Amino acid sequence: MSIKLRLTLMSFLQFFVWGAWLITVGNYWFGTKQWSGEQFGAIFSTLGLSSIVMPAVTGIIADKWINAERLYGVLHILGGLALLYIPQVEDPTTFYYVIFAAMLCYMPTISLSNSVAYNILKSNKYDVVKVFPPIRVWGTIGFIAAMWITNLTGNKASYNMFYLSAFAAFALGFYSFSLPKCPPQKLISEDASLAQKLGLNAFKLFGTYKMALFFIFSMFLGGALQLTNMYGDVYLSEFAKVPQYADSFVVKYSTIIMSISQISETLFILAIPFFLKRFGIKQVMLISMLAWVLRFGLFAFGNPVDGLWMIIVSCIVYGMAFDFFNISGSLFVETTTDSKIRSSAQGLFMMMSNGFGAFFGGLVSGYIIDEFFTHDGTRDWHNIWLSFAGYALVIAILFAIFFKHKHNPNDVANVSH
Repeated sequence: MSIKLRLTLMSFLQFFVWGAWLITVGNYWFGTKQWSGEQFGAIFSTLGLSSIVMPAVTGIIADKWINAERLYGVLHILGGLALLYIPQVEDPTTFYYVIFAAMLCYMPTISLSNSVAYNILKSNKYDVVKVFPPIRVWGTIGFIAAMWITNLTGNKASYNMFYLSAFAAFALGFYSFSLPKCPPQKLISEDASLAQKLGLNAFKLFGTYKMALFFIFSMFLGGALQLTNMYGDVYLSEFAKVPQYADSFVVKYSTIIMSISQISETLFILAIPFFLKRFGIKQVMLISMLAWVLRFGLFAFGNPVDGLWMIIVSCIVYGMAFDFFNISGSLFVETTTDSKIRSSAQGLFMMMSNGFGAFFGGLVSGYIIDEFFTHDGTRDWHNIWLSFAGYALVIAILFAIFFKHKHNPNDVANVSH
């Protein structure tokens, strides 16, 4: 196999492992196990906690001691063992710890897969900027394929989704040992302090008003990033409780409907250079926040029959909401921080949005849904989505008022297509 094809397979399996259960775990939790919403919020907070702790630690290990492709393989095999155990779990507390173990292994592999791909492409004299994006797109295709398989095999509420994910993790883990060697780069100097090694020196950016504001908004918006992953499939599946919708396409194939969100994501990536050049970083981030308002608001008023168009438009809007924030935010960090701490600053951006944001978003949303929107075991989805839309709208308004950033076309001139 060619290098590009081998890395494409790695990218496909990387996100297949996640897609097999991430969107459908809510159906297993609420539908099959009948566990509570507050405890479910804690499950998604493990993604955030793992994103805070592990990438920096594994980055240091791969930089100093172990080949990146081997560390990558070991983490997938260990994560696969945790996923393999989940079907035996009979209480929510144990489930939390097992999924936490799986996420401690999985979350750092996302950045490691990028490092491995960059390393192999560079050593084979490929232009990374041109060659990597088409390889990475196959990750999203892998995520979608896993969602479709889980749904079409009738396993969107069964423990088989974890077996599917575990076997994909094992396949990827063993496969990664066959990849070209990525020896430690030893880019971190021996006399670097622990804070420098862990990328904590980027925290001094909080001393700048504009950067502090950016990271705080990143955290608050990060709280919204996983909400539809957590609850979207459950919301569509629970239309089965309404007699007129029980046999609808949406209820039967809810995971496939949700996969429109991921398909949209791949398409909106292509639109980003145009939007950034035309509107600038701040406006694109604001567009993302308003897209979140639309995403949640359309879900609030949608239904599987005459409101189906709202559900579908909501899924299409997701691509804009997700991509525009992540990529324009990353570009803001790239163009406003010193080159010495730039990679640490990027890590801090991910830590605030996918780490602390996802952690608090998971815990707080679970508590709010249980406390205010669940009556006699029935969830009031209309008002759940409206409250999420209101939350995103408040963030958008505050961001528009307080965050000042002048558009400089030169900053975004190098955005690759």
